[in-house]
Amino acid sequence: MLYCVGDIHGHKDQLDIALERIEADGGPMASVVFLGDYIDRGPESRSVVQTLFDGIAEGRDWVALKGNHDRYLVDFVADPTYRDPKMRAGYTWFDQRIGGNATLASYGVDMSNSRPLEDIHAEACAKVPEAHIAFIKGLPTLHVTEDLICAHAGLRPGIPLEEQNEEDLLWIRDEFHNDPRDYGRLVVHGHTALDAPQHFGNRVDLDGGAGFGRPLTAA
Repeated sequence: MLYCVGDIHGHKDQLDIALERIEADGGPMASVVFLGDYIDRGPESRSVVQTLFDGIAEGRDWVALKGNHDRYLVDFVADPTYRDPKMRAGYTWFDQRIGGNATLASYGVDMSNSRPLEDIHAEACAKVPEAHIAFIKGLPTLHVTEDLICAHAGLRPGIPLEEQNEEDLLWIRDEFHNDPRDYGRLVVHGHTALDAPQHFGNRVDLDGGAGFGRPLTAA
């Protein structure tokens, strides 16, 4: 039995509930794949990352995939002026719908509106553990089993699994969503928030909108 957990977005309370239910159903060593986007929007991004970090370090049968939001934190620490080219025009990581301000606040960074960016960056570099940055950098982008293909956003249609690139695995939407082909296995992903998880025949979207006040999905 494999359990998959959709986008968490800093909601540690919901993650705890999901893990309790998984353990009750599958035991303490249940196999779990987390589909990425552990940070932003919610109030406890640091605690979510630490929970995954600790669980994997303890030897739990967990796979944590990288999401596009997770990469925002790594990119900001490396360069506070960096803006991902796939981000919507006019948006920055600190915009409310993206939620980076909540992530840094969870690490104890002062996110006062009038505070200079260079000061925020300096404090972030001091307070975000290097172990968390290394953990996120090292996360895989794809997990394949006999029956499932797990990725944060989805797959580029027509491209073999071994040739899929990180940008598509973290960001793709319409090209994947609108393609009805059989990928040989069910594709399980998040990234695109829905009112509730949905099965589309060749794929399942487990992003039930935890970043927008809806419940976290585990299946």
